[in-house]
Amino acid sequence: MRRTLLLAAAFAVAATAVPTTEVFAQSRDRGGADRQEQEAAKKRKRDEEWGNAQSPLPALRNAGPCPYVKTLYDAARYIEFAEGREASANVGFSGEIQGISAGCAYKDDEPIKVRVEVLFEMGRGPQAQGSSKTYRYWVAVTQRNQAVLAKQYFDVPVNFPDGQDRVYVTDTIDEITIPRASLTTSGANFEVLIGFDVTPQMAAFNRDGKRFRVNAGQAGDATSNP
Repeated sequence: MRRTLLLAAAFAVAATAVPTTEVFAQSRDRGGADRQEQEAAKKRKRDEEWGNAQSPLPALRNAGPCPYVKTLYDAARYIEFAEGREASANVGFSGEIQGISAGCAYKDDEPIKVRVEVLFEMGRGPQAQGSSKTYRYWVAVTQRNQAVLAKQYFDVPVNFPDGQDRVYVTDTIDEITIPRASLTTSGANFEVLIGFDVTPQMAAFNRDGKRFRVNAGQAGDATSNP
């Protein structure tokens, strides 16, 4: 699905802009080396089972560095728990942002145009109602490590085929337009952050480093704690 996100010209930011209150902060992963090894093993297993579903974006010309594009850690996963109880048997629908591909283009005094592809892995647990779910995620453009300039929500409808409890979905944002105040304003002044629309409980679960497999609750699955 193709999307667009446009910032109003009034939000153009100069390279020498005065710092404002920081709105987004990347939470630290507390697992250290052990967690990195677990994540690497998980990715290898997923690639073996499903193959590498990401495709590189076509190269785009640009006159300077691109904005930083990344997932906000607290919103990188979406897990529903029946009755609010954190147990694999209580998992409803779940999702995880597995990868992001991005490219940008700008020259002279033109605005920065960013194209982003987001790879999601969606799961259906034992408490999921029905075989379809519309997930919601957001994309925010910020002055790097400072104020939010624009934020927009997108819906991703997902249908789970019979007998499948997880699927991969790629969503494309064809163009994010970021005005520039001058020729010296480069993409490095901005960040593009991406995350699921999560509840406070989900954000706390992610922040604490707790994890379930995306198809948690199915036979053979186990809870994985930090």
